[in-house]
Amino acid sequence: MDFTLRVWRQAAPGTPGRFVDYPAPGISPDASFLEMLDVVNERLIEQGHEPIAFSHDCREGICGSCAMMIDGVAHGPVAGAAACQVHMRSFRTGARVTIEPWRSVAFPVIKDLVTDRSALDRIIQAGGFITAPTGGARDANEILVPKDAADAAMDAASCIGCGACVAACPNGSASLFTAAKLTHLGLLPQGQPERSRRTLGMVAQMDREHFGHCTLFGECQDACPKQISIDAIARMNRDYLHAVITARPERSGGGTG
Repeated sequence: MDFTLRVWRQAAPGTPGRFVDYPAPGISPDASFLEMLDVVNERLIEQGHEPIAFSHDCREGICGSCAMMIDGVAHGPVAGAAACQVHMRSFRTGARVTIEPWRSVAFPVIKDLVTDRSALDRIIQAGGFITAPTGGARDANEILVPKDAADAAMDAASCIGCGACVAACPNGSASLFTAAKLTHLGLLPQGQPERSRRTLGMVAQMDREHFGHCTLFGECQDACPKQISIDAIARMNRDYLHAVITARPERSGGGTG
């Protein structure tokens, strides 16, 4: 298969970037999207040119590193898949494929297709964990968890933190990511003691990172490679409202003079 790649090239943060066209002939239809980029980069290196910088690690749809927009769609045309799981047979031979980094104020471009997604890490650091000792595996298995709650928690925990929800959202919101991290802990018994504090801390950090506000547009759940539902956002909003109300100091008695 033959393609023409229109790739965003940017040498460093804060420097001007531009789209550059690269020919990609003779690509196997069974090659993954990242394997195709490997082939193109090998050819660029052989020609003495700078290879295209892009992030990757597991290449199995687990790590979330391969964050990129493909033809204007987060992770490309295959639903429920990261870019590393998209194969070139998903495109028409002879197509011109546009590749660019996530577009978000909270995800500054480092180089080419590589963005700084550490804002998501800071949201986790603001409360996405359990501080109470939960014991070893045998002790944890002795805590009965309803199957519905366990299944829902596992679905939310499947979030790989890729940032596709942010890139796809018209508002640049990180609500689906934050809600997924809150949901998977909030559904389990071990997560209950710090549930309100966790919600307040992570939502506050999300706002500090300059993400946009959620208007339940729904594009995030369509772009999510793990197909996490926006029902998680509704749950986060309920928990946040409860946490805000219960955190208010009680009014002292007396008249309203």
